[in-house]
Amino acid sequence: MPNKASAKKQLLHLVVGGEVQDLETVEFRDLKAMDFVGAYPNYAEARDAWKSASQRTVDNAHMRYFVIHAHRLIDPDGPTPDDEDH
Repeated sequence: MPNKASAKKQLLHLVVGGEVQDLETVEFRDLKAMDFVGAYPNYAEARDAWKSASQRTVDNAHMRYFVIHAHRLIDPDGPTPDDEDH
């Protein structure tokens, strides 16, 4: 088990998706039908989940998935994008 000094800080990311009203906006058709893919401790894992979900729904042009940088909402003064894996 790594010690706290060497452990990488968790940066919470959420992956969500749903059908959008049209291809030019990010307004979802039905918020109750949103697909909450999951919560991930870093951008790299969230991106992998986003990519997988996006590929599963590639035949539906209105289905869009997003990575939400939840750690920025929880701690706005926390790590910057330079601290993340992307």
